[in-house]
Amino acid sequence: MTHDQALTLRYAAGSDVGQHRGGNEDSSYATARLLAVADGMGGHAAGEVASAEAVAALEELDTRLVDRNLDDVDLGEDLAGAIRAAATRLENRVADDPELTGMGTTVTAMLWNCPQFALGHIGDSRCYRLRGDVLTQLTRDHTMVQALVDQGRLTPELAERHPSRSVLVRALLAGVPAEPDISLETAEVDDVYLLCSDGLTDVVKADRIQQVLLGVTSKETTLEDAVQALIDLANEGGGPDNITCVLAHVVPAQ
Repeated sequence: MTHDQALTLRYAAGSDVGQHRGGNEDSSYATARLLAVADGMGGHAAGEVASAEAVAALEELDTRLVDRNLDDVDLGEDLAGAIRAAATRLENRVADDPELTGMGTTVTAMLWNCPQFALGHIGDSRCYRLRGDVLTQLTRDHTMVQALVDQGRLTPELAERHPSRSVLVRALLAGVPAEPDISLETAEVDDVYLLCSDGLTDVVKADRIQQVLLGVTSKETTLEDAVQALIDLANEGGGPDNITCVLAHVVPAQ
């Protein structure tokens, strides 16, 4: 890629309730500037409220940036600020409705000024990048099991099957200061990025995800069809949770 090559994003998003849940507590957002997945948690539909509030805070950021020159925007700080604002929104909702106490959500989001982007992450939703034929997980799960893997006390193979693999040690919670991981990255032409909830990754192995994304770069499948293929794979694997995927393909600007 030449550094002066103008690049842009093509994107698609999809969500499915899965096979065993009564409602969908995931939320997603996708524009050429901002991509996000949030996976809510909490009883009495509180998870649905939490993920929707997180996405609403990100949408506010996206709207503010419509007329801004993104070269003048601190992508990382603006994204972190929106995630902090999401935590405030959760706190305000709980104050208005105490039945929502204990609700929370994951957030994994990308704020783009193509080819640069900021990646913000809290919880166990994930961001993957396909570059060439190499699939890389760009986020680290904020789970108890991942902490054990990092400490060398559990192998990654055992972690995939651990009964407590979804127990979070960090998430977006009402009344708790948000501490997202923020990184700044540079995309290359033909990169494919996937944001997804654990309803996909708890069921579908990385090599299957890689195969679907390779279909995008080979132009054998559209982004919309690739999103549906990932959702179908999760449902074929039992669909134990809500499944949400956002895909983005970095392409030359026309």
